[in-house]
Amino acid sequence: MLSYLHAAGMHAAYAALLHDAAIADFDPADSSARAVGLLEKKWTSVIRLQKKIIDLEARNAALLAELASPARPSPSAPFLPRPPPRHTLASHRAPVTRLAFHPTWTVLATASEDTTVKIWDWEGGEMERTVKGHTKAVMDVDFDRTGSLMVTCSSDLTVKLWDTSNDYTNVKTLHGHDHSVSSVRFMPDGENLVSASRDKTIRVWQVSSGYCTKTFTGHAEWVREAVPSEDGRWLVSASNDQTSRVWDFSTGETKMELHGHGHVVECALFVPVNAYPAIRELAGLKPPAANDTRAKSPGVYVATGSRDKTIKLWDALSGQCLRTFVRPVSLSSFLVD
Repeated sequence: MLSYLHAAGMHAAYAALLHDAAIADFDPADSSARAVGLLEKKWTSVIRLQKKIIDLEARNAALLAELASPARPSPSAPFLPRPPPRHTLASHRAPVTRLAFHPTWTVLATASEDTTVKIWDWEGGEMERTVKGHTKAVMDVDFDRTGSLMVTCSSDLTVKLWDTSNDYTNVKTLHGHDHSVSSVRFMPDGENLVSASRDKTIRVWQVSSGYCTKTFTGHAEWVREAVPSEDGRWLVSASNDQTSRVWDFSTGETKMELHGHGHVVECALFVPVNAYPAIRELAGLKPPAANDTRAKSPGVYVATGSRDKTIKLWDALSGQCLRTFVRPVSLSSFLVD
């Protein structure tokens, strides 16, 4: 705010705010490049958000009226996004491997084979910065639950932590894998990371120290991905050995091995708890009993995507394949309306 008032020539307002805020050492000439134009961008974002609120209030009123009517028409609008896109973000010089949304800011991070991560304002469609540090393809990117840290992994065998509040400074580089690191995720507690590698292992890292505290072994080939459940009790992994495994995070033991794909399993994840009713409907399962503890427990169902052009839904506890969707896939997220 002070930078804006000074740049706009509002010297009286600038002096008054400086006095009221009791800031003695502020120098507008030393303002970071990130702060330049930030206030105007935020004002624009507020206007957009106000318009969204008005639109949502109108939609909510229409839905309430629909609920009150004796005959409700069947919904016809699909929940998946349809073209045209709001923005096309173009700057990378090689394929984009993964993306992650910041949990609180209007920020999107994209990882690429061009060895960089780019940070975008997804509201305005503008690139904010390029994060450099890896020497080979960046394979994955993730934010912790507070958004204060970003983690990346790379074919250069490393995992890197970045401080998002300090111009995305690299604060730690984690060494330990013997081959390309293909996946990295923060655990829900924010205190640990889990990474998967072409060296056939899954490693757990302590965020505060950067030390590797556990190594999970069992897959016979490249581990493409390892993803935690919502409560952090379980991990699910995908591998070139055509299997997916469910692991007990605390012990590192394999609790279930899922067989059924006919090619490399590229990705796997736990179905969110709020999607369980839709999964049971898709699989033709009966509604759970009132005292069934599985009904709301994370880690019950798994979705896997494979180069055999199928997505499979699994019961993670029994290992039963509940349903197979046949089509070319590269499963990056499991969406349920």
